[in-house]
Amino acid sequence: MVFVHGVLNDHSVWALQTRYFANHGWNVLAPDLPGHCRSAGEAPRSVAEAAKFVLALLDAAGVRQAALVGHSFGSLTALQAAADAPQRVTHLALVGTAFPMKVSPALLDTSLNHPQQAIDMVNTFSHSMLAPPPSALGPGTWLYGSGKALMKRVLASNAAVNLLHRGFQACDDYRGGEAAIGKIGCPLLFVLGRNDSMNLPKQAQPLIAKAPGAKVVLVEAGHAMMVEAPDAVLFALVDFLAGAKTPHSSVAPEPPKPP
Repeated sequence: MVFVHGVLNDHSVWALQTRYFANHGWNVLAPDLPGHCRSAGEAPRSVAEAAKFVLALLDAAGVRQAALVGHSFGSLTALQAAADAPQRVTHLALVGTAFPMKVSPALLDTSLNHPQQAIDMVNTFSHSMLAPPPSALGPGTWLYGSGKALMKRVLASNAAVNLLHRGFQACDDYRGGEAAIGKIGCPLLFVLGRNDSMNLPKQAQPLIAKAPGAKVVLVEAGHAMMVEAPDAVLFALVDFLAGAKTPHSSVAPEPPKPP
């Protein structure tokens, strides 16, 4: 399985979900996108560039096929990667997605000229609760504060590029969603936050309408649903992948069970 994060996030947003699947027979990759935190290279300027990175990652890891899971910008990245190489993707899960994923001119401008202020705005829009009991980070965690701290850390990880503005511009520029979803032949899941103010659930409808066989799950959370409703997101993925054979996404076959 490959988990792809969104704008100004990193691999850590998938902490619960990746840990679960890694402990239940899956080989799991949760990379930082290029130019983010632990990954060197040029930060993607477009969804297409990010999708090429995901497929190059599979090549580098020797993975023939994988299930892709992406959140927000990462959902567009996973979608485009699946469209570019449909034979390599066994399952596709789009979390907190929208198409078109338009970013307001005010937020684009603020992300460029006042990124710290934009981080405050994004976290206000991304969270529908302050301290859900429990969360992926433990009961009573202040999600708004931890979300801001994460984004500030990711922004500071690349002094050469404004990762927030670049990521938002890539979301805003992407036009290939409907064409991409028409190329998807694998099982498809949408996980949407009922209280998502960044990407409203209705904004996923253009993609859902093009995928009549897709499964849609609404969770009681905002855009940061992996930490606001970690169990609900996890259970949606577990149900979606029930019966999937791990060797499809593995470098090596699953080891035999002891007698």
